[in-house]
Amino acid sequence: MALHPDARALNLPAVAPQGLSLSGQTEVGELGRLLEELEASAAAPIAWQAHLQWRQAAGASAQLWLHLQAQARLPLGCQRCLAPVLEAIEIDRWFRFVESEEVALAEDDDCEEDLLVMQPQFDLLNLLEDELLLDLPLVPMHKRCPDSVPELDQPEVAKPNPFAVLAGLKNKAP
Repeated sequence: MALHPDARALNLPAVAPQGLSLSGQTEVGELGRLLEELEASAAAPIAWQAHLQWRQAAGASAQLWLHLQAQARLPLGCQRCLAPVLEAIEIDRWFRFVESEEVALAEDDDCEEDLLVMQPQFDLLNLLEDELLLDLPLVPMHKRCPDSVPELDQPEVAKPNPFAVLAGLKNKAP
């Protein structure tokens, strides 16, 4: 499926009143910061879905929420054998839109959801890229590396205790 034409510049004030559902697949090459973190540029497209909806809050006016879901298999460098390892990344997050950066800073400590500032031109793919980067593992590794690394597979050779060697020298007669 092709990229939705408005995903890079969603007009939130125009689409917010009726809500909106988008879905698509984005090539990794379209997400430059993510591409820099990958082992290879040839990765399967990232499938994503986004749903805008209004929720009525108790004692407050309705608030715009965004539900973002994405699935990706990204090639990262294994920290053990340095070969590429495919990591499955799944995103399922809710975001609430607020009027300004000041409101977001004031409410951020007291709420569990992530806050986004309402913008006339919202870049959904930039948010998707941010979330994928945040979900990358710190230390990607195979569960079992395909080519065994020799220094990891060799049994540890028992070395003599240096104090036992010294005790042996002390006990020898001159």
